[in-house]
Amino acid sequence: MTVPMPDAYAPAKVAERVRDTGVMKATAPAATLLALAVLAGAFIALGALFYTVTITSGPNQSGHFGLSRLAGGVAFSLGLILVVVGGAELFTGNNLMAMAWASGRVTGVQVLRNWGLVYLGNLAGAIGTVLLVLLAEIPQMSDGAVGETMIQIARAKITLDPVSSLARGVLCNVLVCLAVWLCMAARSVADKILAIVFPISAFVACGFEHSVANMFFLPMGIALTASGSDPIVWTGAWVNLALVTLGNVIGGTGLVALVYWFVYLRHSTEDTEPSH
Repeated sequence: MTVPMPDAYAPAKVAERVRDTGVMKATAPAATLLALAVLAGAFIALGALFYTVTITSGPNQSGHFGLSRLAGGVAFSLGLILVVVGGAELFTGNNLMAMAWASGRVTGVQVLRNWGLVYLGNLAGAIGTVLLVLLAEIPQMSDGAVGETMIQIARAKITLDPVSSLARGVLCNVLVCLAVWLCMAARSVADKILAIVFPISAFVACGFEHSVANMFFLPMGIALTASGSDPIVWTGAWVNLALVTLGNVIGGTGLVALVYWFVYLRHSTEDTEPSH
């Protein structure tokens, strides 16, 4: 007798699961958050590295721009797959905690505490991966072509105008948070992986900006150009990171978390409010 496979969770149930997960994240011990955030930073950096190696020969081939970026997007999906399936704390995904806040289950201070600790941990994990990649001499692969791609990626990011950086950050985290949302609807590991690949491939292929990925790309570009005649400087990197981070927060909280809270959870919030 064949046992029927359960369908994905309904959107209303997903909203409740995201809200309850936000409560758990808000009350997690600081040491646990930091450790899991370092892992997430490293995981996203590994996805960014996989992306870089994948696209290195693509952009210079006529007629293959879209296919190269699609392949790179699929490769980059590794990062969020490791975060979701392996278990880690990612700043951009944690923007969904706004649902728990809007439901009155956690305070704004608790949300900001989580975001701050996770952001610092993600940064540490990404920079640690940069150091390991440099020690492993990965930029020297393909006669230095991988390193040149890394430099080109970093330069492209710091030369974006502020409005583009902000808008690309918004669009990026809409797709990242939707990927996490879809994962919360999944019931198996295979379902989660499939739910991740398409939204993440889309944001990468379209050139959107992810703050944690940039914690890898920008320091890598700085390190590789430090001894050259036209070095990438930290000032441009920090400006990009600040704008992209703000955009990520707007996209993840305002356009995903709070929209879904309004659709599915606002009435449950009203029901739990004390009467006057």
